[in-house]
Amino acid sequence: DPLTVCKLYRSRWHVELFFKWIKQHLRIKRFFGTSENAVKTQLWIAVSVYVLIAIVRKKLELDTQVYRMLQVLSVMPFEKITLKQALASTQLQNDVHATANQLNLFDNLTGHW
Repeated sequence: DPLTVCKLYRSRWHVELFFKWIKQHLRIKRFFGTSENAVKTQLWIAVSVYVLIAIVRKKLELDTQVYRMLQVLSVMPFEKITLKQALASTQLQNDVHATANQLNLFDNLTGHW
């Protein structure tokens, strides 16, 4: 029946979109287990972490993307600074790196070459 085929294809497409979202947002490069339970557990943990970070982002009214926050948290697990401080310092580093490639026409502010 053509209607059944359409419904199955639509369901399959939703699964494909879900896996695309997982690859883009949850930082799952590979599954640690092969059983159904292992895969489900890893997915639920990753989704839970993503949602918790999204909640923190909203509560702290941060401009930083959730993916960027996950990056910062993954390299600073034992730092004794607040999340706001960690994200502010990484934002400052990004700004410095962004301008580091720029040519300086003047040695100082007096305009000497």
